[in-house]
Amino acid sequence: MPQPMRTQRLGAYAVVTDGQRILLTRISAVGYPTGWWGLPGGGVDHGESPHLAVRRELYEETGLKARSARLVDVHDIHIVEVSRGDMYEDYHGVHLLFAVDIEPGTDPHVVEVGGTTDEVRWVDVEDVGSVVQPVLPVVEHAVDHLAQFTS
Repeated sequence: MPQPMRTQRLGAYAVVTDGQRILLTRISAVGYPTGWWGLPGGGVDHGESPHLAVRRELYEETGLKARSARLVDVHDIHIVEVSRGDMYEDYHGVHLLFAVDIEPGTDPHVVEVGGTTDEVRWVDVEDVGSVVQPVLPVVEHAVDHLAQFTS
């Protein structure tokens, strides 16, 4: 078995709620894993502040602007398996989770055309993982700890 490629990625993600709904984004064919639902957010660029990264990613993927962003939690995932391009990968993703407050009354829409997000929508929390699926583990984590993000 070949030695897996080692990858570590730092991401900043927005947990945006509206009553009993959470804002989710779907991964496009450009991204991985295609068709899965995640939180608005993504990689922190080299030298970029995570606080600025979550605001940038939120806007690119949803067209929404953050009024505030408060770091609440850290989630991580470590998997060793075949990933995109049939490459064997040892992947460690570190996810900074921010409670984000947005301007009320603004409809989300994908701004970055051709990027890794092809859809954004408000989802009833009770539908996450059942009606709306598949969802990334970071979404399950955020839903399981939702009280932290709404207090």
